Amino acid sequence: MLKLIECPRDAMQGITTFIDTETKINYINQLLQIGFDTLDAGSFVSEKAIPQMRDSAEVFRKLNVSNSKTKLLSIVANLRGAQDAVAFDEITYLGFPFSISETFQQRNTNSSIEQSLHRVEEIQNLCFKHNKTLVIYISMAFGNPYNELWNADLAIHWCNKLAQLDIKIMPLSDTIGVSNPENIIYLFSNLIPALPKVEFGAHLHSTPQTAIEKIEAAYNSGCRRFDSAIHGFGGCPMAADDLTGNLATETLIGYFDSKNIATNLNKVQLESAYNLAWEVFPKH
Repeated sequence: MLKLIECPRDAMQGITTFIDTETKINYINQLLQIGFDTLDAGSFVSEKAIPQMRDSAEVFRKLNVSNSKTKLLSIVANLRGAQDAVAFDEITYLGFPFSISETFQQRNTNSSIEQSLHRVEEIQNLCFKHNKTLVIYISMAFGNPYNELWNADLAIHWCNKLAQLDIKIMPLSDTIGVSNPENIIYLFSNLIPALPKVEFGAHLHSTPQTAIEKIEAAYNSGCRRFDSAIHGFGGCPMAADDLTGNLATETLIGYFDSKNIATNLNKVQLESAYNLAWEVFPKH
């Protein structure tokens, strides 16, 4: 079954101008009416590191989840953030960015890969205790900009290691927009059959020109979980190309519509969200 994950948190987090809390709440409440499987709606991380997300607790408290089938996900970077997140009944998923690049893991979570593996164990135990599900994003899955050892088999190695901790959901994250059909096909076609109990997802960054070929490569390789952001807002601050943002939701949905693959979304509410997004995000 196709699962579409909308990522307003990822779209907002790199914006330096603070987006008013009520504006965030209204926007995410609109997204809750569309029928996405999950919303990546906030994060419990260092306010100093990601000042845009300093109001995530207030945002989560004021979301209208009672009449929505959509589940909520929050990003965490350590045990303290996870403890904050599990206190919210509204949150189903805790997402942890696990980079297979040592440099990026230090920059992103202030820990080494081995330390992060220990954090994953701690957070997983906390999730079991509080009936939450841990989602591990495999950051730098498709490439590495730091001249470190990287190959697709390294990503496969870490996925296998994390699967031993009973991690059930692992989106492969194209942190810097270097995925291409070849490495997408290689990773998904090797991982999905080998780890059938794991739900692999695609969190792809892309220029508009290459988005369709990436979506098609992932889908044809068995991926049925896709992250995106309306209008392609967001993306990695380190990306050299300003157009290498998140995969645009409208591009993703357009592809599935063209192939007669059901998304089961409320298109009227989706159109309202498309229009509202232009008011939420500052003009670039």
